[in-house]
Amino acid sequence: MRILLLLPLLLTVPGQNSQISTGDSSLVVLNFKWVATHRTFKKEVPNMAPPPEMTAGNKSAARAARVNNPLIPDPNEQTIDGRSAAMEKIVQEARTANPKPLDGFSYQARVKNTTTKVIEIVFWEYQFIDPANKMATNKMATRHQFLCGMKIKADKERDLEAFSLLGPSDVVSAASLANKSLQEKVLINRVEYADGSIWQRHGWSFAEIKDSYKRVIETPWESEGCRGL
Repeated sequence: MRILLLLPLLLTVPGQNSQISTGDSSLVVLNFKWVATHRTFKKEVPNMAPPPEMTAGNKSAARAARVNNPLIPDPNEQTIDGRSAAMEKIVQEARTANPKPLDGFSYQARVKNTTTKVIEIVFWEYQFIDPANKMATNKMATRHQFLCGMKIKADKERDLEAFSLLGPSDVVSAASLANKSLQEKVLINRVEYADGSIWQRHGWSFAEIKDSYKRVIETPWESEGCRGL
């Protein structure tokens, strides 16, 4: 199912669709937050050797005898294939290191599809704004952009969540840190629908994330629904 949901990511060529519209977004942000977290990746499962060849001991009578008497050895383990499979398992398990958890941040947003169309792809960003920085014309301290491949049916809500090693901001004024006045905002940058139509926020350009978009879709997706750009 995950492969089917992410297939549009591989087929879409952003910025080259004549049905791009702007205006108010049909994907409404209901609430959002970020939390410091850590993620543990699953240990890689080694490829095992094919099952051993059939032997006379595989017959049902022999299997039943082994069930009644566990001391009777499994003849499969004594075959060449069986011994090879056991050795390969030991080697692969020794070579596969246990992955270490990564400390990072989880960026989350609850959204609602207010149209009658099914959404398949969402580009969105989490912004941090520093109002205390009076010297800057652009008070945005930092922004984190994300890409999500998931179905959001008409008039339904979904949670968007992406893991990132990057925190809220590396450059924040002393006043904001002291007063805890760093403001937060979530923006929907682009929405792609199942019928091929596209909505895009005015002022946002795909060229900003073109290189990171290419990197993200070329890396195999697993269970995650969103990735950082």
